[in-house]
Amino acid sequence: MLGQLGDAVATVSAVAQPLGWLTFALFLFAVGLEYVDRERSRPVFVLAWLLFGGFWLTMVYPWLVVDHSFVKGIGALVAAPLSVLVAREFYGGRDSLFTLSRAIAFMGLIYVPIVAITPVREWLILTVTDQTAWGLSLLGYDPPVVAELSELSHMSGVGPDDEIPKDNAFENTFVFLGDGYRITYTIIIACTGIGSMAVMGGLVAAVRAPPRRKLKALAIALPIIYVLNIVRNVFIATNYGYQRMHLFPDATMFLFGVDNSLRVSYLWADRILAQVGSVIAMLVIFWLVVRELPDVMQPIEEVLYLVTGEEYDLAAALNVDEESPAPAAD
Repeated sequence: MLGQLGDAVATVSAVAQPLGWLTFALFLFAVGLEYVDRERSRPVFVLAWLLFGGFWLTMVYPWLVVDHSFVKGIGALVAAPLSVLVAREFYGGRDSLFTLSRAIAFMGLIYVPIVAITPVREWLILTVTDQTAWGLSLLGYDPPVVAELSELSHMSGVGPDDEIPKDNAFENTFVFLGDGYRITYTIIIACTGIGSMAVMGGLVAAVRAPPRRKLKALAIALPIIYVLNIVRNVFIATNYGYQRMHLFPDATMFLFGVDNSLRVSYLWADRILAQVGSVIAMLVIFWLVVRELPDVMQPIEEVLYLVTGEEYDLAAALNVDEESPAPAAD
């Protein structure tokens, strides 16, 4: 029985990548079609949202169980039925969902090329690695950085990541040596903040507003996200590498299903504190953006409507003055 369940999970996980590519392609095609014939684009958007729901379902297990990320796993679990709900409302004629749908397409348009084009991904990862090392040096830390895990052979200690292979040498690894242990912290694309930047960039790009105000909103949001991401990397590296968050080890290992006590500090620093903090930071950054570009509230209002069934006026709730020129009608 367990073997069959494992095979089923592996099959579903294998579908995630091609399903994600197909969904992204459909969103982009629908956006292009919208500019030619809005009504003909509607069924394409509906299909894209349905596939998007399926994509989120395929990500629940790897994020929740494999990556031990409650924030991302629960987010995917919520996003799956929400995507189906968007498809239903869209099919029923709720035209305000065009903006939210464009936002998803533009998020992918920002995120996918950076992830898919190796030289761009390499440059971003190496830049973030250098700046994380600089942040660590400001605190008085100078852990060795290696390009290949085979370089660890001359370093004493045994760590929880020794058997984990890296996909690319440019995903540089910080090495922390302790009393009888060795811990590695590798900078990968998820450590660069590109996901959060793509979300904010997609929201801004999707609304109908003057380019000057859009650029100003991005000039506010993107640097803040980038800098906070470096702070996040330094926070995780120090607390995990030097084992400073060995909190409630037995309960933490049981809750996350791990058997190595060295992982406890990582789970607290990254999977709990950093990820929850990232959500809070995004809410604050969003508030700063809407002060300059109130138009971005419209996609969020749509999500709130889908979740609660009630219409919301975020401009009034956030005390935002909407004196800016009205965007073109959708």
